[in-house]
Amino acid sequence: MADIDQKRTASIPDALPVLPLRDTVIYPMMVTPILVGQERSVRLVKNVMGSTRMAALVTQRSPERRPAQPEDLYRTGTMATIHELALVQDSTIRIAVQGLTRIRLIDFVRTEPFMVARVERAPEVEEHGIDIEARARSARELFIQLVGLVVEMSDELVNAVQLLGEPVHVAYLIASSMPLTTAVRQEILEIDSVSARLGRLIDLLQHEIAVRKLMQKITADTTAEMSKAQREHILRTQMGAIQRELGDLDPAHDHRELRRRLEAVPLPEEGRKEAERELGRIERIPDASPEHGIIRTYLDWMLKLPWGNVTGGPIDLARARAVLDEDHYDLEKIKDRIVDYLAVRRLRDQRGATAAGEPASPEPILCFLGPPGVGKTSLGQSIARAMGRKFARVSLGGIHDEAEIRGHRRTYIGAMPGRILQAISRAEAADPVFMLDEVDKLGAGFHGDPSAALLEVLDPAQNHAFVDSYLGVPFDLSRVLFLCTANTPETIPPPLLDRMEVLTLSGYTDAEKLHIARSFLLPKQIAAHGLREGEAGIEERAILRLIRDYTREAGVRSLGRELATMLRKVARRVGEGASTPISIGPAEVPEYLGPPRFFDEIAERIDRPGVATGLAWTPVGGDILFVEATIMPGSEERLVLTGMLGNVMRESAQAALSYLRSNMERLGIDPHAFEGKVVHLHVPAGAIPKDGPSAGLTMLVALASQATGRPVRNDVAMTGEITLRGKVLRVGGIKEKVLAAHRAGLRTVVLPRNNQGALEDVPEEVRQTTRFVFVESVDEALEAVLPASPDDGQAARELARETPPPVH
Repeated sequence: MADIDQKRTASIPDALPVLPLRDTVIYPMMVTPILVGQERSVRLVKNVMGSTRMAALVTQRSPERRPAQPEDLYRTGTMATIHELALVQDSTIRIAVQGLTRIRLIDFVRTEPFMVARVERAPEVEEHGIDIEARARSARELFIQLVGLVVEMSDELVNAVQLLGEPVHVAYLIASSMPLTTAVRQEILEIDSVSARLGRLIDLLQHEIAVRKLMQKITADTTAEMSKAQREHILRTQMGAIQRELGDLDPAHDHRELRRRLEAVPLPEEGRKEAERELGRIERIPDASPEHGIIRTYLDWMLKLPWGNVTGGPIDLARARAVLDEDHYDLEKIKDRIVDYLAVRRLRDQRGATAAGEPASPEPILCFLGPPGVGKTSLGQSIARAMGRKFARVSLGGIHDEAEIRGHRRTYIGAMPGRILQAISRAEAADPVFMLDEVDKLGAGFHGDPSAALLEVLDPAQNHAFVDSYLGVPFDLSRVLFLCTANTPETIPPPLLDRMEVLTLSGYTDAEKLHIARSFLLPKQIAAHGLREGEAGIEERAILRLIRDYTREAGVRSLGRELATMLRKVARRVGEGASTPISIGPAEVPEYLGPPRFFDEIAERIDRPGVATGLAWTPVGGDILFVEATIMPGSEERLVLTGMLGNVMRESAQAALSYLRSNMERLGIDPHAFEGKVVHLHVPAGAIPKDGPSAGLTMLVALASQATGRPVRNDVAMTGEITLRGKVLRVGGIKEKVLAAHRAGLRTVVLPRNNQGALEDVPEEVRQTTRFVFVESVDEALEAVLPASPDDGQAARELARETPPPVH
C-alpha cells in the first residue's frame, strides 16, 4: 500500500480558516466555482486572498443553519486554494477553488470573525494490483454508459475520464460529475481506501444506470401504448361504421339480448336490481367508451354464475358407501365418518330442520389431513360422485391476497371475482362439492389476510349471503359442501382450524399399497398409456420390490409415477412390434427403473456404540432418523450439536446429557466418562432442518450407548420426550412413526406408555408383525434397547429376527 497524499500534495498548515459549504462537496484535484454570500464567509475569503489563499472547505450537515457553527459541520473536508475573486452583486462574490487534499478537523481555534480549526491530513490508501485496475476500468465503462443516458451530462466527460490514468483521479471525477445527493458525496469523500471508494461508486453507477434505463423503457412503452390506443380507437370507429353499413352490428339488438338473458336467470332481488342498473348504464354509454367493456364484463359474470342451479338430488347412503369402497381401499374410519356426515345432511334436508335463509348444516367442515398421495383430493371427488353433484377445486397454496378469495373491486383494472365464485361458475352448479386444497399453505401479506376472508366462506352463519367484492351482491354458498385438505395442522390458521373436523390419513402399509397398485393404479395407468387389457402386466413381487426399493413414501403418488415409467417403456416395446403380453417380474424392475434407490441400512448404521434409530413425524409422513454420538478429549467440557437441529431438539440433547451426568453411577457409566470431554451429537441429512421434542429419548440412548460402549439393538426404533427426572412423555404422530418403522423393516418400537391408546389407529397387519415396548422412564427404555453386553446384544438381535414377541 502507498500513501498517495505524501507524494502528491503540499504540506498542510496546523490551522486553516474553515469555509462552510451548503449542498456542495469539494473533492481534491477538482476545480469548482462557488458563490459566497454570508458576511462571515466573505470576510474569510478576502482575508485568505491576501495571504496563503488556502482554506478548509467543509460541508454543512444541515444547509438551513445560518451561520453554521462547528457542530453543524462534517469533520472531513478538503484543503483548497482560492484562485479567483469576482464581485457578483452587493454582498455576493464568486470564487474558483481547486481541491488539494483531504483533511480532518481536529478542533476549532476560534469562531469569530470566521471559523479557524486545527487540521490534519486524511491519508488516502490505494491498493496496487489487478483488483484496483479492474475496479477503475469498470468504473470508467459504467460512467461512460451513464453519460450516454443522462442528457444533462456533457459528452466531454467521456474524454476526460478516459485520459485519467490513476484510480484516485477517476474516482474523484466520477463522484463530482454524476448525479448524487450531498450526503452520498460526503460519504464518498470520507472513504480512505481508493479501492473501496471505487467499489461504492460502481454500486451507485449500476443503480443509476438501471433507473435511467427503466425510465426510458417506461417512456417508450407509454408512448407506444398511447399510439396503440389511438390506432385501436380509429380502427374500431371505422369497423363500427362498416358493420352498421352492412347491417351486421346493431347495439340495440345486443342490449336486447342481454336483457333477455337477464330475465331468464333466477337472480335474487338485490342482484336483479344491480344488474338492471348496470344494463341501463350500458345502454346509455357509447360502445367506444372503456367503461362499456367494464360493464359488459360485469354483466357477463352476473349472467354466467349458476344462480339457483342445483344439481344434487337426495343423498343415497348405500350408494355413497359403495362409491367410497369402489374408489378407495381401506380407510374404514374415514369412510364411516363421511357417511355419518352425509346422513346428517340427508335428515336435515328431508325434515326441514332449518328455517329459510339459515345454513343447511351446522356441522364442522371436514378437513382431510395427511401426507401427499394418500387420497385426500380423490376422496372429495368420490363424495361428489356419490351425491350426484359437480366437483370444484381451488388450490390455496401460496395465496396471500385477500382479494383472491373475496374478489377485486371493480375500480381496479382487470378486476374479477374471487377464486370461490370463479370455481362455482366453472362448475355450473350452485351446490357443488368444493375442495379447498392446501389450506395449511395460506399466506398473509400487505394485501390482507386471506384466511379471514375464507372464514366468511366457510362459516354457516354467514355464507348464505356471501358478498364478493366484484359482484357487490350476495351469493348463497350454504348449499355448497366445502371440504379441505392439508399436510400439517400446525400452519392452519387457528380460527379456520376451529371450524374444521380433522380426519387424518396417515399412510399405507406395503400390503395396502400392493392392493391399491393392483386394483386401482395399474389398470388406470394401462388405459392411460394406450395399452389394451392383457398386453401388459406387472407381477405382485415386482410391485412389492417397486414399493420397497424405489418408493418409500406414506402415500402412493410416487408409486403411480414409477408404474407409469415402466408402462411407457412397455408401450414403446409394443409400438416397436414386440410380442404381447409383456410381463414384468421382480428381476426385471432395474431394467425399467435403474438401480434401487433405497436399501435396508439399519444393520449397517447401527453396528457400533453411539448410534440409535429414532422415529420422526414430517408433513409428508413418518420417517426414521439416526442419532450419532461420540465423546472425545477437549480443552473444556462442552456439547456440540450438528445436523440443522432446531431449538427444541437442542434443548432435548442438553436435557439428555444432564440426566446421564446426574445418574452416571446408577446407570453403570464411568464417573469420569464426560470429564474434560467434548460430547458431539449429530443427526445425519444435515441439509434438512429438524426439530421437535420426540427425539429426546433417541438422543439419550445414543449418548448412553457411547458412554457404556454397548451398541443399541439394530432392530429397534424409538420415540419419546424426556424430562430431567428421567420420565418419558407422550408425543404425537404415533401412527405415522410406526408405519415408518414398519417400512424400514424395524421389528421393535419403543413408545411412551401414555401413547398406548394411539395404537388403535395402526393397521392390524403392522401390529401383528411389530413388538411394542411401552416405557414410562428412561431406565426402562435403556433396559429394552441396550443389551447388558455386546454378546447379549448379538443374541437379542438374532432372536428378534426369528420371531417377534407379542404386543404388550
